[in-house]
Amino acid sequence: MRKYLPIIGILAFIKLGIHLIGNRNYGFHRDELLHLSVSEHPAFGYMEFPPFIAWVGKLAVSLFGYSVSGVRLFAALAGVVILVLCCLVAKEFGGRKKAVFLAGIAVLAFLPYFRNHCLFQPVAFDQMFWILGFYVLVKYINTQNYKYLICLGLVSGLGLMNKYTFLVWGISLVAGLLFYDKARLFRNKWFYVAGLVVFLIVMPNVIWQYQHHFPILLHLQKLKESQLDELGPYDFVLDQIELPFTFAFSIVGLCVLLFQKQFFKYKAIGISVVVAFVLMWYMQSKGYYFYAAYPVLFAAASVKTEQWFERRPIWNYVVAAVLLFPVFFYLPKAIPILPIQQHVAYENLKPDNHGRYKLTNDYADMFGWEDQVKVVDSVYKSLSKQDRAQCIILAGNYGEAGAIKILGEKYGLPSPVSSHGSFWLWGTGDKSGNVCVTIGIGKETLTRFFGEVQLVKTITHPYAIEEENGVSVCVCRKPKVSLAQVWPGLEKHVFD
Repeated sequence: MRKYLPIIGILAFIKLGIHLIGNRNYGFHRDELLHLSVSEHPAFGYMEFPPFIAWVGKLAVSLFGYSVSGVRLFAALAGVVILVLCCLVAKEFGGRKKAVFLAGIAVLAFLPYFRNHCLFQPVAFDQMFWILGFYVLVKYINTQNYKYLICLGLVSGLGLMNKYTFLVWGISLVAGLLFYDKARLFRNKWFYVAGLVVFLIVMPNVIWQYQHHFPILLHLQKLKESQLDELGPYDFVLDQIELPFTFAFSIVGLCVLLFQKQFFKYKAIGISVVVAFVLMWYMQSKGYYFYAAYPVLFAAASVKTEQWFERRPIWNYVVAAVLLFPVFFYLPKAIPILPIQQHVAYENLKPDNHGRYKLTNDYADMFGWEDQVKVVDSVYKSLSKQDRAQCIILAGNYGEAGAIKILGEKYGLPSPVSSHGSFWLWGTGDKSGNVCVTIGIGKETLTRFFGEVQLVKTITHPYAIEEENGVSVCVCRKPKVSLAQVWPGLEKHVFD
């Protein structure tokens, strides 16, 4: 193993270095603001996702506070772990130095991973648990040590506590294992002990879902209506082939796992990848959900490539160069390594008639939050002491609420109130709400609930996403209805 450490270490250092450069640019993404907000409310579940991201968020904040680069470090480290595990799986498949090198290069060359491992979201950890689960399974196949089955249960449980879509990995793996060793594993008691481990880990979240009327079902329904139904029947497949070199390399890995006699004992992994692909395609999943399956395919392809070019090892480096070629041109699209002015020049973006630049949604969602908080802070502090004592800051969506919660801490702003997503769980607070400072809620809507509505400012930002451009900040008085009274009835509308 020692002879592989320099290769793995150098590639991991490159991966981490790119993220350390990119992670410090721009501001928090709206999803990151939500994930940090839930970390301030420990629980076994949330309206949108299981609790793992909140646990990591709590650790990140305890170490770095609300530092953009500090918080994003954990997603970057998950990406580094993925690279390392991909290299280790290649070694377990029988690969040597060239295979380990190619496996790491393939992860570095897969551009979507830079985006996935930049933002503090469950995606990076989901991909990490996929390859960690495959690695543990390969170790079991190679050693027949039951301890790896217990580890497999532990990984599966934590994967489910990170992202519910990890269930696809579990179902696919069980399907694949039917073809391993004539399904003898299903007669192994330790396989069921592993299942018990999964059950014990996820049960608290299942109980939480039951107690809160299974919000995951409502979330999936709204996600399907707002996003998934807009996807074409082949969008999921087309997303996979956007990067032809790494896609072709993964196809080599899949064919190796399915058809190569040398890899026959790992066939279950190939089958599980196929099942996962079919399930996700059938469910109209977003294309990036399947990116978690690529590292194990890269590992298999790397071993086979090393074998092909055993007598001409120089060709391994040619393959590595071909895989890396797109990275040199498109890296700024995947991770914000360029300051915003340089990025605008790189993309050759021109302002519209209102002076706004159309960035990709991920980048655009990192701008405007600080401006919103500054305006809300100035409006809140302009109120009399008596008004502030009964004032609620009411936010229209979880991004605006998260900005007030996380970025507003340094201004001393009170925790916001919002009926959107998990913020609904935390109620209306202990203030009367006779005075409200609102952000992101239109004046027309507010007049239905307040007798007096004053529009203070409309916030614009040249780089912010369209949804957060033209955001109104109002001061509302004379409520027509008590917010606390209507709050329980808003549960069915938390994802509207």
